[in-house]
Amino acid sequence: MTSPALSVLDLVSVRTGQTSAQAVAASLALAQRADELGFRRYWFAEHHNMPSVASTAPPVLIAAAASRTTRIRVGSGGVMLPNHAPLIVAEQFAALEAIAPGRIDLGIGRAPGSDPVITQLLRATGTAGDVERFPSHVQDIALMLRPEGATVQFTSGGEYAVRATPAASATPEIWLLGSSDYSAQLAASLGLPYVFANHFSGQGLERALELYRSGFRPSETLAEARTFLTANVVAAPTADEAEERALPQLRMMARLRRNQPLAALETVEQAQRGLQEAGDADERSLIDGIRSRWFVGAAADVRASVADFATRHGVDEVMISPVAGAYDGDALDAATGRAQTLELLAG
Repeated sequence: MTSPALSVLDLVSVRTGQTSAQAVAASLALAQRADELGFRRYWFAEHHNMPSVASTAPPVLIAAAASRTTRIRVGSGGVMLPNHAPLIVAEQFAALEAIAPGRIDLGIGRAPGSDPVITQLLRATGTAGDVERFPSHVQDIALMLRPEGATVQFTSGGEYAVRATPAASATPEIWLLGSSDYSAQLAASLGLPYVFANHFSGQGLERALELYRSGFRPSETLAEARTFLTANVVAAPTADEAEERALPQLRMMARLRRNQPLAALETVEQAQRGLQEAGDADERSLIDGIRSRWFVGAAADVRASVADFATRHGVDEVMISPVAGAYDGDALDAATGRAQTLELLAG
């Protein structure tokens, strides 16, 4: 069985008693470790107003990670484009490409990454938020990132040149992200590489890949379909420890699915007590359903399962979201369980 290349998706999780500064420090140390271990890329997600997630500004985190790494590609998984003006996104990622030439990925998504109230606040200026224009905004960004830039055509006549940066020598690699038929078909029609967000929802994976691959149209930047998959992963020295470290994130996902109030991520001990005290059969059933789509266990078993997953779906790369929780005694400025997952998978 051929082992796929491994990459990392980071939501910069925040656990009970941890400050955002400590959470960010832990994630940046994790990015450094992923670089040392030979992982292919390290992406930051965009989420807003969630007590357990500190990845609100991917470009800022990408810049910090790029300055602390030397080889690994760093990027967004993804920038939620309806929240931002295309020119701002193009300028930010052109600047990142100048900071870390040849190592920047721009993953773009169509979802808002938050609740309706926050979505309205993000779009309050009126410069973004038109979901119907998502395809053209993706194309606009790609054009503005090119060294030659794009041209604005005025209805009254005349042209105006627009460049994301004045003297670009290279451009970030653009990926389209999604968990629906729409994103798969759009990526295919634009000739862009595509990532199915399997870590978020495993529903529709096979159909999305088939739509993307069968409908792919070669573009100037990509001759044939290119895709990889994401997955939630916890690896530990023993299966029991892996199951324990998975529980805090499983409980958080169950609350999210049930529209319950969210809080900072529990520690393992808090999650165990909470599950036992609640005695909620519906929660346990929901957790079991979510857990069935994750890769959790001892290192050798998880490595084999991830490799089989890649083979079954015809991809040579899997981007793991290391969702291992922390014990009460784990350092607040380190991601001990997540780092352990990376180290065991790389081993």
